[in-house]
Amino acid sequence: MVEQNIKKEFNCDIEKLWDIITNNSNYAWRSDLSKIEIIDDKHFIEYAKNNYPTHFTITSKEKLKVYKFDIENTNIKGKWIGIFKKLDNGNVLLDFTEKIETNNFIMRLLAKPYLKKQQKRYMKDLEKELNK
Repeated sequence: MVEQNIKKEFNCDIEKLWDIITNNSNYAWRSDLSKIEIIDDKHFIEYAKNNYPTHFTITSKEKLKVYKFDIENTNIKGKWIGIFKKLDNGNVLLDFTEKIETNNFIMRLLAKPYLKKQQKRYMKDLEKELNK
């Protein structure tokens, strides 16, 4: 299993941050996606810019605290855990961890740098959206 974590502090309202991240209907701020298809309140499919689908199942959604889901596509299977923490200075700390298994050895070698790149892009896109 490959695990990658990223933490970032944002100077914003925790509710605004929560709403941006958990609202799958509003994905235009994500530079890595072409669309999100919402199946029901627990399932959605993200499509990368090349229309490659990744299926998500929400396993926990504790408002302003925790957002977790299972991830699966033809190359990977795993879990994503997002922790939201309001800090004493008024900022919000996001703590995201992705744990995945891959189908083959080459994917396993590439998975950690790929996840790191994706997480950095996500945080950069999120920061842009917050600064609008």
